[in-house]
Amino acid sequence: MSKAIVLSIAALACTGMFAQGSRTVKDGVYSDAQAAAGQKLYVVQCQQCHGDDLLGNGPFPAVVGDGFVKEWAGQPVSDLFDRMSRTMPASQPGSLKPDQNAAILAYILKANGFRAGKADLPADSSALGAIRF
Repeated sequence: MSKAIVLSIAALACTGMFAQGSRTVKDGVYSDAQAAAGQKLYVVQCQQCHGDDLLGNGPFPAVVGDGFVKEWAGQPVSDLFDRMSRTMPASQPGSLKPDQNAAILAYILKANGFRAGKADLPADSSALGAIRF
C-alpha cells in the first residue's frame, strides 16, 4: 500500500472519531435536577439584571431566544461558562463557584428548549470545550 493511501485512510479514521466524539447542546448535556437548582440560583443571582423571563433588562442582554442562540451557535459552551465565571453576577463578578455557574447554565439551556439528559453539565471549562452550541 502506498504512503498516500495509508495517510488518507488515517485521516478519514481520525475525522470519523472526532465527529463521533463531538457533542452539542442538543444532545442532553445537563440534568433536570441541575437545571432546577440553576433556576433557584438564577432568581437570586441573575434575575435582577437578565429579567424574570430571561429576556434581559435595560443594558443587560437576553439569555433566551433566537438572538441568544444565534450569538452562541457553533461556539464551545466553555466560552459562555468562562464569561459567566469572570463577569457575573454584575454586583460581584466571579463570586459564584463553578458548580453554581454550571447549574445556571443548565437552566439557561433548558429555558432555550434544549432537552435534559441523565448527567449534569460539567463544571469544568475544559470539559465544556468539547460541547458546542
